[in-house]
Amino acid sequence: MSLVENRRLHYEENLLWEKEHSEHSGVDFPQLENIASRTGVDMRGDIGLPQLSEPQVVRHFVRMSTWNYSIDHGFFPLGSCTMKHNPRMNEKMARLNGFANIHPLQLETTSQGALELMYELQNWLGELTGLSGVCLAPSAGAHGELAGMMTIKHAHEKLGNAHKKIILAPDSSHGTNPATAVMCGFEVRVIPTKDTGRLSVEAFKEALYRTDDKGADIAGMMVTNPNTCGLFESNILELSELLHEAGGYFYCDGANFNAIVGKARPADFGVDVMHINLHKTFSTPHGGGGPGSGPICCTQELAQYMPVPVVVQNDDLSYSLESEDDRPATLGRLKAFQGQFGVYVRALSYMMSMGADGLKQVSEDAVLNANYILSQLSNDYHVPYDGYCMHECLLTDKKQKEQGVATLDIAKALVEYGYHPMTVYFPLVLAGTMLIEPTETESKDALDRFIVTMKNIAVDVKNGDCDKFHSFPQSSPRKRLDEVKAARNPVLRWTD
Repeated sequence: MSLVENRRLHYEENLLWEKEHSEHSGVDFPQLENIASRTGVDMRGDIGLPQLSEPQVVRHFVRMSTWNYSIDHGFFPLGSCTMKHNPRMNEKMARLNGFANIHPLQLETTSQGALELMYELQNWLGELTGLSGVCLAPSAGAHGELAGMMTIKHAHEKLGNAHKKIILAPDSSHGTNPATAVMCGFEVRVIPTKDTGRLSVEAFKEALYRTDDKGADIAGMMVTNPNTCGLFESNILELSELLHEAGGYFYCDGANFNAIVGKARPADFGVDVMHINLHKTFSTPHGGGGPGSGPICCTQELAQYMPVPVVVQNDDLSYSLESEDDRPATLGRLKAFQGQFGVYVRALSYMMSMGADGLKQVSEDAVLNANYILSQLSNDYHVPYDGYCMHECLLTDKKQKEQGVATLDIAKALVEYGYHPMTVYFPLVLAGTMLIEPTETESKDALDRFIVTMKNIAVDVKNGDCDKFHSFPQSSPRKRLDEVKAARNPVLRWTD
């Protein structure tokens, strides 16, 4: 199988201002004579826009579009990102006039269909997580994380536990976890996981009882499960019980929910509140600045404290938005209006088309695909942790580093061979990490192509053909970047 099979035409494309001006622009109005301006301001002079014909403009943007690698181009192995195919049916549903043209300031009586959809989505998320309190409002994963931790903070304050200031978090956490905790006024106590990639009961107890007060100062813990090493936290139920005994709440980062959706309910292993990357697990164009949505789900105990609005069903079966007046204990609003409605439509379409059995198969196939890649590459790359992985597998450059080829070089080689690289140098608990998440939507054929490419890279390095890896990529529109120079002397503006 050829390594260059995924290469495509690459155009060198100048900026519009650098193109030769046409004699006729795409829109060319004749100069009006003897007409006075009625706007009260002087006539506008030359504003410097490029004067191009319509074909020039169309070709420019089409060529530019070929530079963007997307899930529609090919396999997107970014670990911890769940970059999977987005069924076009979901897009069609989101474009229905009644959904696409709705306005957040409409009267509730004219928005009953949209509110019913949100109510149904709340129910689905509550059922899938086992957490009945659901607020759809947060705009994205990090915003949902903030909402979840603000809910915990608000609950402690309402319950007279303002002295609880410590949040426990593993050293492999997503970087947003400790950042969010600090933003909410907490202090973070880190739990080491390097040896096994998982939280151990011993390390957890040491962090929990560090001050010999039975954890009286512990507000909660932030844990991703499956974690950022691609492993399921096998001790999670015991850890959550220890945390609850100390009066803390378990916040679960839902970034990896794709690995267990329909298979396991977070509430069953002790989760009190979690956010869900709705745009990842439930299929919306993700990456490149696309729309995000990060609903939170929480226990009935915490539901009274979570943000508003939430859609409720009235006695007459109509729907309305619960406000701060309806729920006095709420922490209030996090943002204007009701959140990212277009993502709600796509997510519910995905759920209803998949059904309970389909969602279960999603997680099973995602785990199967990741373990297939792990099994095929385990002899070529260093695998730091024993056993099976979940929806993503972790490799390191330990073998290749001995020949002078690092993770960055491997990532640049993938660009040369037509692939978007995997997530590199994350999690930070190990050196030279490569985190690969194939998702459930990739075929065996697609996985085999990627595996062959990775194997050939490893073979070339093993055989001493290493110099080329320091100059890759060569076939892309932009060549190898001098990253040190770019960091120290960034060029942020175009000048002619």
